[in-house]
Amino acid sequence: MDYYAIGQRIRRVRKASRLSQEELAELIGISTTHMSHIETGNTKLSLQVLVSLAEKLGVRTDDLLFDDAPVSRSATIDELVQALDGCTEKEVRFVKELAQAAIQAKNKYL
Repeated sequence: MDYYAIGQRIRRVRKASRLSQEELAELIGISTTHMSHIETGNTKLSLQVLVSLAEKLGVRTDDLLFDDAPVSRSATIDELVQALDGCTEKEVRFVKELAQAAIQAKNKYL
């Protein structure tokens, strides 16, 4: 297991979430030093910490463990539903129509 690569993926997602190491460490109940060591690959992370990190960062554990983790169709649909959860009805209809147009274009050109 490449703990350095895992740590770098965690760092990338943390920064994209606009969280500092201190903020993320506090959210999951570990020290900032431990968080730093995880990101640099200087320590192994427990399953409990991995799951907590994924939950707080809003990603799947596979996204932190693997570069190109295979994503099942149902997992992708679940992620789409979560993304739409905070949208208004008008926004949901817009996304639906956008998806339908993309599918039609794909069928026409591919």
